[in-house]
Amino acid sequence: MTTDRIALTESMPDAWSLLAGLMSGGPDTTLDTGAEGALLRLCDTEGRPLATVEAPMLVRTSSEVERLLGVPADGPVWWTEVRAATGVEGAVELAGTAVSRLVARLGGRVWPAEAAAPDHGSAPVTPGTATAIPAAAQPAVDVLTETTAVVVQERPVVAMTAWLSDALRATAESERGLHLVTPDTSRLTLPTRTALSGPPNRWVVQDGAGGYYDGLSGARLRWQDGTFQSSGALAECFTSGDTGEVGQAGEETQLLLSFRTRQRSSPELSLGGALETVWEAVTGAPPAGWGTAEPAGSPWSRQQLTDFVRDRAPESTWLVAVGSGERAVVATHRTDVTTSGVEEDVTLALGYPAGQGLPLPGLVELAARLVAEHGLVSMLVQRRAARADLTVPARLEAPPIPLAFALGSVDMDEVGVERARSTPLPGAPVQLGPAGDAGFYYELPAPDPATAWEWLHELFAHLDVARQGETHAED
Repeated sequence: MTTDRIALTESMPDAWSLLAGLMSGGPDTTLDTGAEGALLRLCDTEGRPLATVEAPMLVRTSSEVERLLGVPADGPVWWTEVRAATGVEGAVELAGTAVSRLVARLGGRVWPAEAAAPDHGSAPVTPGTATAIPAAAQPAVDVLTETTAVVVQERPVVAMTAWLSDALRATAESERGLHLVTPDTSRLTLPTRTALSGPPNRWVVQDGAGGYYDGLSGARLRWQDGTFQSSGALAECFTSGDTGEVGQAGEETQLLLSFRTRQRSSPELSLGGALETVWEAVTGAPPAGWGTAEPAGSPWSRQQLTDFVRDRAPESTWLVAVGSGERAVVATHRTDVTTSGVEEDVTLALGYPAGQGLPLPGLVELAARLVAEHGLVSMLVQRRAARADLTVPARLEAPPIPLAFALGSVDMDEVGVERARSTPLPGAPVQLGPAGDAGFYYELPAPDPATAWEWLHELFAHLDVARQGETHAED
């Protein structure tokens, strides 16, 4: 098990600043490197890690600090994480001292605030001896078995950090599942929830009484044969509805827009256009930042995004985009190069406080723009009664209600215009664009979740495009 401490500094931590912080463990500790030099590890005399620090990251999108840590930031900050092995006496204090020394030298703040060492960490910490070698090459992994990698996190909000993203990638490559273990007070960001929403990955929640349950399904879990397995029962606390926080179902709302585009590959192709178009239409401004993990530290730039994806091609690329206004907005963006062209899959979520309406009337025009300008394949519009800050608690949430579906013109030859126009829905679809290159927008008639999903499945069956929506539907 590990505990995170973070230094948010005004200046870039140089090598000497990092060394000064890590060497607060005294002369009986040694320094080691990992991940091809991207990590510094403070180890005991036997080479077993006490604390690990990753390369500092410049977060230019200052709103990310408040979104993920709950503390304000006036401008760009350098984000340096130190993970301490909590099974070692004094290791957590050592991590706190390391980040405190960074802040004392460079200015800034320690997160969490109570982790700041007295006297700016001037006094050395004498840690105990580690009892085990690392579970895996990834510093985030706490327990590794033949089938499962277990990561323990105690943050109030668990984001898809670089640590967690690397662990997820490594477990997938080794054909393992990633099981994230948190207290029942933790919440997930949308990217983390998406990554853990299907087997073999799982969100494992401690119930406070020595037991565990699945944070997304509520199923009781037990550790057996090197993994967390469902016992078949439902945890009572999952359905109690008492989260102790704001954002109960029915008071706050989320709008979910999931869409896929496909365009012909060419040297002139600029990616992120559909995401930017949708973002501006529903918020009035473009995204504030993007990145390969959370926090998304780079200012929004389609050119930089395109260059990054092109350098990785033909591998699939996953990214996250974030906003900076009062409304919570976050999106995940995946690019795949296929024989048919370059496909971009986006899931964008917006949070609305109680009493605020959703911008539904403008979505038809928005879908038409996606058809005309960005090669829309499909778009699914959903509404969910859930937290306006877009975080996910370990409690039962109402399922999303599908409101509308848009079918682009990209695959219209496979469906047929007449079939797309005549549907089993009570109302006629809205044609998007001229007849020769049209898409269609279908509003679903039912206000309740069960009936709405029945209408959507019937529409998919009629169009024979279940594959168009299955990637987008969130259950």
